[in-house]
Parts: sequence; structure tokens; C-alpha cells
Amino acid sequence: MGIHWFILSAAAVIIIQGWVFRRFGLKRLAYARTFSVSRCFEGDRIEMIERLTNRKALPVPWLRVESMLHTGLKFENVFNFDVSNGQFYQNHKSLFSLLGFKQLTRRHAVQCVQRGCYRLTGASLTYGDLFGLFRSWETVPLQEELIVYPQPADRSQLQLPSRSWQGDITVRRWIVEDPFYVTGVRNYQAGDSLKSINWNATARAGKLQVHRRDFTADFRIIVLLNVEDHAGMWQVVNNTELIEQGIRLAAGFVQFAAEQGLETGFASNGHDLDTPGVPVITTMSSGSDHMLYLFERMAKLVISSATPFDLLLAQLADQLDDSCDIVIVSAFMNEKMELAVDRLRSDGHGVEWMPLSARAGDAA
Repeated sequence: MGIHWFILSAAAVIIIQGWVFRRFGLKRLAYARTFSVSRCFEGDRIEMIERLTNRKALPVPWLRVESMLHTGLKFENVFNFDVSNGQFYQNHKSLFSLLGFKQLTRRHAVQCVQRGCYRLTGASLTYGDLFGLFRSWETVPLQEELIVYPQPADRSQLQLPSRSWQGDITVRRWIVEDPFYVTGVRNYQAGDSLKSINWNATARAGKLQVHRRDFTADFRIIVLLNVEDHAGMWQVVNNTELIEQGIRLAAGFVQFAAEQGLETGFASNGHDLDTPGVPVITTMSSGSDHMLYLFERMAKLVISSATPFDLLLAQLADQLDDSCDIVIVSAFMNEKMELAVDRLRSDGHGVEWMPLSARAGDAA
């Protein structure tokens, strides 16, 4: 008779504890996942931080957290963490056990092996009782974003155009006089503004003298990236690594231009992650903040053609009012693109082509 009571009591305990853990196990339980930084460069090592907080007396016998991330984030020194890698995405699982009114924080080393925008939108929590007989689950929403900038190409890989890329230097060509560049004085000529008169020099010379101003290079650069890896391509890119190399080259040009104080823009027939079907065209500006803004647009660039590249060139020809230097990073140059380039040059823009085909081996 005693053994039956023991079996019934054990069964009752198992059922009751299962009901308790199922009913209250996920109550006052908080899970959060963040990155140690919000912005970094391709190749950098950062941390992904998991934090589990139990705000009740009932312990957490076991809790499994599952989520998906892109393979562009490579986890290192995995401990209490299981990663199943696919071609583009990886499924990772974390296993927790926590007493009541405790908090557990785990830090995972991550290498950012590919530029991109990585978003954590949710995680699946699976919770069980002491004996593993009962379990319940729920999805926890997450709002975390990591921007991985492309690593700018080494300066030795850049073929610098001959016009504006030399920065703040004087050149003698058709550009208007720069009011900030005073190189001396000269005799007054008909048509000179009275504001340009140098009165001290006039007093010394006994006749009207005006400031002599020099000419400066125009500080406008736009880098164009063609995401088409071969002529006749439509949307589907075969050699994505070749285009990734092109993105690094474009970032290298933007970085160099920013260091020289030049106004810089970026455009591509690829589209932004958040605006499918619309080519990327940025405004022109200068400074380190604008450089990082362009890097972020490159990080979010999807390698898929939103429009043929020759149409993008024609669109820019209609929009560009002032002359600027244009660098085209492309794997090829066809007849339609050459016609668009000829139009840009006839409008007074300097155009340089940076071919990608010769650098395919470097990207491999």
C-alpha cells in the first residue's frame, strides 16, 4: 500500500510543479540581447551581450534561447552557445539556468567578417520544468541594429583622378576666382568691384590697387558604383565578392576625399535595404560625419540592380548642375555607358573609370 501512495505522491508533485512552472515560469522574466557597439568596420571584433533577469522567487530550471543571424557575424570561443551555420544564416542557441531574483550576463566574442546592417528582431524562448516533462515558449521582440561599415580599400589600390583629388591646391583653368585666395595686388581694371580695392596698397602706389585672387580646384567628388558584374545582367549578380571589392574601393575613394576636405557624394544602381527598387543617390557634403553617413549607406547597400547603370548615369547628368569629378567603379563599360559618360564630359564633368575585373583576384 505504501508504494502506491509514494507513486501517487510523486506523480502529484510532478504534475503540480509542472503546472506551477508552466503558469509562472515566464512571469517577471526578462531577456535582452545587445551589441557592445552600434557601428564598426568590416573585420572588427565586438561583443554580443545576452542578459537574463529573473525578478521572482521561482527559479529557472532551464531556458533555451534561439534566434537567427546572418553568417557575416562570426562567433568565436563558443561556450554555452551552439551555432549551426548555413550558407547565409546561422541558428544559434543559448542555454540558461538561473535562481530566483538573479541576473545572468553573457558576452560572446564576434568578428564582423562582412559589411552590412544586422538587425535583431526577436528571439524564441523555450522554458521547462525541473523534470523536463513540461515546457512552454514565447517570442521576445528585440530592437537592436549593428551597422558594419565596409573596410576602405588601401590607398595603394586607388587610381586618383587628376582634377579635384589633389585637394586645396591652386590650378589655372576655367573655374571662377576664389574670394578666399588672395595672392597679392594688381592695378585696377574696368569692371573690378570696389569691394576688391586694397586701400593700403593704393596709398603706397599712388593709384588704385585691387586684390589679386587665384583660382582653386572645385571641391566636388561623386563616386558611382555599378553593382552589375557583367554586361546584360538583370538583377541577379553572379560574382558578389567582386562587387564587395568594388564597395571597399568606393569607400576608399570617399575616405580619401573626406581627408582632403572635398565635398563628396555617392551613388549606386543597387538599392538600400529599406527602400527596394530605388537606386542610392546621396547629397554632396564634406566632413567626417558625412563620410560615416556615406559608409552607412554602403553598409545598407543591397547587391541587386534597381536600374541599369547607364540610366543612373543619365539621371545624374540631368541632376548635376555644377561641375564635379566622377569616379565610376564598375566591372565593365558598355556602349550605352560610354555614351552617358561622353554626355557627362561634354557638360564639363571629369570622369574616371576604375575597372573591377583586374582586381577579381584580390577579392578572392
